[in-house]
Amino acid sequence: MSSLFTPFRLKDVELRNRIVVSPMCQYSADEGLINDWHHVHLAGLARGGSGLVIAEATAVAPEGRITPGCAGLWTDEQGEAWAKAVASIKAAGAVPGIQIAHAGRKASANRPWEGDDHIAAGDPRGWETIAPSAVAFGANLAKVPRAMALADIERVTADFVATARRALAAGFEWLELHFAHGYLAQSFFSTWSNQREDAYGGDFEGRARFLLETLAAVREVWPENLPLTARFGVTEFDGSDDLEEGIEMIRRFKAGGLDLIDVSIGFSTPTANVPWGPAFMADIAARVRREADLPVTTSWFVSGAAQAEALVAEEKVDLVSLGRPLLADPHWPYRAALELGVEKGAWTLPAPYAHWLERYRAA
Repeated sequence: MSSLFTPFRLKDVELRNRIVVSPMCQYSADEGLINDWHHVHLAGLARGGSGLVIAEATAVAPEGRITPGCAGLWTDEQGEAWAKAVASIKAAGAVPGIQIAHAGRKASANRPWEGDDHIAAGDPRGWETIAPSAVAFGANLAKVPRAMALADIERVTADFVATARRALAAGFEWLELHFAHGYLAQSFFSTWSNQREDAYGGDFEGRARFLLETLAAVREVWPENLPLTARFGVTEFDGSDDLEEGIEMIRRFKAGGLDLIDVSIGFSTPTANVPWGPAFMADIAARVRREADLPVTTSWFVSGAAQAEALVAEEKVDLVSLGRPLLADPHWPYRAALELGVEKGAWTLPAPYAHWLERYRAA
């Protein structure tokens, strides 16, 4: 039996296989409200056979969007739109998940294909950005954010809680906190971006405080029987010895009630030397899995079926998260099953597709 196509159970949720649709921003919402593009996109990925579909980074407040086109879940109207997407994902046999986020100092940016830089000062499409300290990311994101007051920290934590409640009401069964990629939570943890001298800065305990408090607050409102997960940048690849701190942070997450970690990159500095290559995060994820004793997934240049199969079979990860391979082919799970010789029944396609694809597979 293929390891990749073995069901995976976490809390009361069972995935039909180990293939996860990684959150992929579509930059196509209107004031945070998703539309037909998102409904078709997510339903198509679910019909393709993945076990878990995690909707894109969804802002907990208007200021938390990366771009003006980013999705949000800070209103009930947005929640109603997400409920429609959730129903489509579930009808296709996948588990619906959502990643909730605040972009911090990387917010108020143009969409990637329109510059991928901060919106110019004076442009009415932009807004004030906030961060732990008034330190710009740099490079194409040069806007200096406003340093957050304690009241801002309390408000944003409350925004995460309110968004988690709306996600639950919309029917999501898997929640991921976006604590990676140089966005707000990661920027609290990173020494590149956090220069605070109060309880939310300085040593490890201070830099970890916002993340742990936010996790604890969300844990109180998210049901114990449903997975609560996070994506976290465990290392910056900046030449420092920060991986030990990253793993300790994940141990704290586990103690705080986290059920699984998506092992990723910090992206808190534009000068990082990321070692891009096939499945380059896999060995780090395996170390996290072993030393933090927590189920893990990771992504980043995982593409082929044999590669994905090996990552699960060798117990480097529990789940394999895919992005671009699924954009190129939403039916990647079907093709992977054929390549791995998986018997029909371990994978699923809708009858209007399966009948014809199976009938003429040998043709």
